[in-house]
Amino acid sequence: MNTNSFQLRHIGPNVNEQEKMLKAIKADSLEQLIYETVPDNIRLKDDLDLDPAMSEYEYLQHINDLANKNKVFKTYIGLGYHEAIVPSVIQRNILENPGWYTAYTPYQAEIAQGRLEALLNYQTMVCDLTGMELANASLLDESTAAAEAMALLFDVRERVKKKAGANKFFVSDEILPQTLSLLQTRSTPIGIELVIGNHEEFDFADDYFGAILQYPGKFGQIFDYENFVDKANENDIKVAVAADILSLVKLKAPGEFGASVVVGTTQRFGIPLGYGGPHAAYFATKEKYKRSIPGRIIGVTKDMNGKRALRMALQTREQHIKRERATSNICTAQVLLAVMAGMYAVYHGKNGLQYIADTVHNKTKLVADFLEKAGFKQLNSSYFDTLLVEIDAIRLKPIAESFKVNFNYVDDNSVSISINEATTQKDLMTLFTIFGQMKKRPNPVNEENYDTFSQILTQEPFHSDFEVINDSITRNTSFLNNEVFNTYHSETDMMRYIKKLERKDLALNHSMISLGSCTMKLNAASEMLPLSNPNWGNIHPFVPLNQAQGYQEVLKKLEHQLNIITGFAGTSLQPNSGAQGEFAGLMTIRAYHQSRGDDHRNICIIPASAHGTNPASAVMAGMKVIVTKTAENGNIDVADLREKAELHSDNLAALMVTYPSTHGVFESEIKEITKIIHDNGGQVYMDGANMNAQVGLTNPATIGADVCHLNLHKTFAIPHGGGGPGVGPICVAPQLVPFLPTNPVIETGGENAITAISAAPWGSALVCLISYGYITMLGFRGLTNSTKNAILNANYIKERLNGHFDTLYTGEKGRAAHEMIIDCRDFKQKGIEVVDIAKRLMDYGFHAPTVSFPVGGTMMIEPTESESIPELDRFCDAMIAIREEIKNATKEDANNPLKNAPHTQEMLTADDWQLPYTRKQAAFPLEYIADNKFWPTVRRVDDAFGDRNLNCSCNPIEDYM
Repeated sequence: MNTNSFQLRHIGPNVNEQEKMLKAIKADSLEQLIYETVPDNIRLKDDLDLDPAMSEYEYLQHINDLANKNKVFKTYIGLGYHEAIVPSVIQRNILENPGWYTAYTPYQAEIAQGRLEALLNYQTMVCDLTGMELANASLLDESTAAAEAMALLFDVRERVKKKAGANKFFVSDEILPQTLSLLQTRSTPIGIELVIGNHEEFDFADDYFGAILQYPGKFGQIFDYENFVDKANENDIKVAVAADILSLVKLKAPGEFGASVVVGTTQRFGIPLGYGGPHAAYFATKEKYKRSIPGRIIGVTKDMNGKRALRMALQTREQHIKRERATSNICTAQVLLAVMAGMYAVYHGKNGLQYIADTVHNKTKLVADFLEKAGFKQLNSSYFDTLLVEIDAIRLKPIAESFKVNFNYVDDNSVSISINEATTQKDLMTLFTIFGQMKKRPNPVNEENYDTFSQILTQEPFHSDFEVINDSITRNTSFLNNEVFNTYHSETDMMRYIKKLERKDLALNHSMISLGSCTMKLNAASEMLPLSNPNWGNIHPFVPLNQAQGYQEVLKKLEHQLNIITGFAGTSLQPNSGAQGEFAGLMTIRAYHQSRGDDHRNICIIPASAHGTNPASAVMAGMKVIVTKTAENGNIDVADLREKAELHSDNLAALMVTYPSTHGVFESEIKEITKIIHDNGGQVYMDGANMNAQVGLTNPATIGADVCHLNLHKTFAIPHGGGGPGVGPICVAPQLVPFLPTNPVIETGGENAITAISAAPWGSALVCLISYGYITMLGFRGLTNSTKNAILNANYIKERLNGHFDTLYTGEKGRAAHEMIIDCRDFKQKGIEVVDIAKRLMDYGFHAPTVSFPVGGTMMIEPTESESIPELDRFCDAMIAIREEIKNATKEDANNPLKNAPHTQEMLTADDWQLPYTRKQAAFPLEYIADNKFWPTVRRVDDAFGDRNLNCSCNPIEDYM
């Protein structure tokens, strides 16, 4: 065994296991299996043109060398990003802990109670600080959250406004530049007209439906918005406020002065800068908008025994149900980062946050006092942490950079300075030194003409005992009074609380998570380790490029690697989720058509089996959705597609297609399908959800696509983190390269770039290191072998379950791709629903495969390449045992192991046991379970009760007294 080979560590089955599996599925070789699975006319003829694989040791040296090319300056740029202190207990026990970062989205609530509690804490924190009634469990970044707020306010317009066609949205000129760019991107396709101006001069006309304000303003000035919001509400203009979350510890909550939506980022609550992400955005609103709020909400309900339990509430809001009627395509949250931010509030509590906010504010006042005494003009009359200084910025910049300090250079005559939690007394002295040097006159020989820095420093005491926040905008309401925020302030207590929650969650460190369409593969430790290096973590997204050379090398190389893998010409890493990637891809297609004078091309053809985000993304991009039929074999009905493409030929913009199909099949007609679209003037967008079956064997360019998004959090090993971070870059053919998205602060993208898709220039840059490591350590051969083994593992499960469960769809030669769908609909005759199988799997120690998607009453299973035969066999044994239990079930008697599942430890240890089967059958139905039992902490949750009695925050401390 070559111990230097990362491929051997990443791929589960060894050579002997592969031979055993091939024998089981009746294939002479792995190559024969691939021949029988992937149509020959789309197979790649050559190996991927990538560098040979590095060993893990070589890679860690390499990535450390690149990290040292980054220059970690003390950065006071602000603009929505601030250096934060990550508490070590949170870094060690959450960020670096696979028990937290390898978990899946908590759709199966009974085995996700820990994560759900952490997210409920987060929601409570957001509601308390914003003064709003309802918050979701995070969005992607502040700017996309602001765009979602605009879309929500457009959706919930009063009837009078809708009837009058009110479509104007006022944007304060104090808004962050990246947020303005996102608002421009999202507004145009859906017919919203942005009007940018001074909020003090706004006229509140009837043709406005909403407005957005920045609090404090982009360069630090705090405005009293109460009169503005009052007038807006009087005129049925609903107001969104983008608020700095730490400032809300000291400032009046936007909910108090009448805001309808409050958004922002929680990055400064203990999350690394990471060159722009990932960071959890927050989104808070009024309860009356609960059916329109984007993303996920964690709610309180009860289980079968009446015990308090948590779940994702109002799940039917999601795009899987609404499809083209959805007002958002958001599919991913930033769960791991939201958990960290919530834990930051738990660890510090109300008093700790007040201390941090006061310290930041007082340091800012010290700097302001120094600047005034040193003769500089500070322009903000009211501020929290950011000063705007009138100064010769051109002269200041080289001096500051010589001290390894970054400011925000607003223009040639002004800079803004944002103080943060990590600003020390030593850092303040450095700031004083820099500005002291600026006071020296051009002719230092003439001593009487200049004040030396030492004179300023010794003769004038600096103080912060003055107020710059008016009483009218000072916070006077309490927050974080819940027990959870007043308990865990020692590291011992915090460590144990985190561990207590972790034990309630089933993640990849316990067992396989075989989710079809979601590719839960190994997130190798060597891929993850660099994330803790401050040379990667402490880089602001808007620093000069020469300070981020390590990042630039990694990101450019990753773009090149993804170009090679997809066969395309250009890549944008900016989209920070798969759904954002879909939207970005369609927006590049839209821009391409417009550049050719084809503004009228707005029809998007989408197969009926497509992921629900596809139609939602198309509508967001200003397109009209036309759905094509599914043939009996589960493939796209080519005749129906041709008919609709020809019917809409004059206006056809795009086809959205998933390949292999959502049914887990390589459709042999794919090149014919893409040709039909091209012949009728459209472009082809390929959804990259199933890219794990393509890498090294075929690619989107070969099948005839023009753009694809890639889920780096699936195929390319970024962990799901319990529902995020996600990264969804787009790769495009040559004709679309000019339209790749830019950023208003740091220019990216093509020569005719569309406006921004996410806030940061390179999206969630920090976690792109993981995919770079994955590709670099596997190399061309390892990547291809990973794909082959993913297909092998799926077909092995298919064979083992044969005779127990029917596989719904297969390819022409009877093979599955990397995933397969088993049909559970006939079990209704026995009174068993597919959800009962999902819950019963918990008793066997497994998370359920994907349930009822894309076909109701089925399960979609994807084992990935990372699972070895023993784990595949344990899963198959569990499924076969459950099938035997189904045989014994009857519709008349629901008192059986499936209907009662999952079984908790509390049930098993109770004195009373009156079920018609044994405790052993309930909790230990197979021998292997006793060796590593996972206990669900609640019984089956009551979804309907939770939706009828929506409660999405922690109980107040009084409930515990």
